[in-house]
Amino acid sequence: MTFAGLSGLGDLIVTCTSLHSRNFRAGLMLGKGKTLNETLDEMGMVVEGVRTAQAAYELANKLQVDMPITIALYKVLFEQMKPQEAAEELMGRVKKHEVEDLPVDLIHSTYKED
Repeated sequence: MTFAGLSGLGDLIVTCTSLHSRNFRAGLMLGKGKTLNETLDEMGMVVEGVRTAQAAYELANKLQVDMPITIALYKVLFEQMKPQEAAEELMGRVKKHEVEDLPVDLIHSTYKED
């Protein structure tokens, strides 16, 4: 619920679109062909999304949760996959329902009206 609120959504929008965002600037550099090390060296400051992506990837693997965007991002950051390749891989995936793997009782409790 916090994420769906203005502060959560606003933070996401700024992180994804503002030149003041370290994550956004790092993404631009990576998209232009720089390596992660080159990007981090040039920025000279912490890019929190890098370690967050790594932690999310590791947790998803541990819990066996399918997170294709996180996997693609991990490959770009830590396995030298080109961003264009990652985007093509994601866009070429077979479409599926967003919550098809969730237990039915969790789905119903999430969308339960009070």
